[in-house]
Amino acid sequence: MNYGMILALCSAGLAALLPGIGSAIGIRIAGRSATGVLSEKPERYGQMFIMVVLPGTQGFYGFLAAFLVMLNLNFFGESSVPEGFPVPEVSVQLGLQVLAACLPIAFAGLISAILQGKVCAGGIMMAAKQPEMAFKAGVVYAVMVEVYAVLGLLVTMFMLLFGINWPTI
Repeated sequence: MNYGMILALCSAGLAALLPGIGSAIGIRIAGRSATGVLSEKPERYGQMFIMVVLPGTQGFYGFLAAFLVMLNLNFFGESSVPEGFPVPEVSVQLGLQVLAACLPIAFAGLISAILQGKVCAGGIMMAAKQPEMAFKAGVVYAVMVEVYAVLGLLVTMFMLLFGINWPTI
C-alpha cells in the first residue's frame, strides 16, 4: 500500500474541503442578510449579489491547490507513462511535504471565508440603508479579508511548485 500517495491525496482533499466548507458557511451568512434586505428592496439585488458570492472564492482557491497536487501526482492517468515503466512510488516523506504545503490554503480559506461572510453581511445591512456605500465600504472591506486567503493560496502554490521535488516518471 502506498501510504505516501494516500497522505498526499488526503492533503489535496483537505485543501479543497476546508475552504469549500468555509465558503458555504460564508455564503450562508451573507445570503441570509441579503434575503432579508431583498424582501423589502428587491431593486438592490445587484449590490447584494456581489457581497453574497465573495466568500465563495476561497472554495475555488482550495480547488486550485488540490488540482495542482493531483496534477503533480499524475492522478488523472498514467497515459503519459511509457509502456513497461513503473509509476514511481510516493514516499511518506513526500506525502508529509504535500500536507504541509496544503495547510496554508486549507486553514486560511476556511477561516477567511467565514469571516468574509460576516463582513459581507454587515456590508449588506449597510447597503440597505445607504446604497451609495455598498462598494466603498461593503465590497472593499470584504476584499480586505480576501487578501489573507490569497496569501494562503500563494504560499501553498509556492510550496507545491518550488518546494517539493516531485517524483519523475
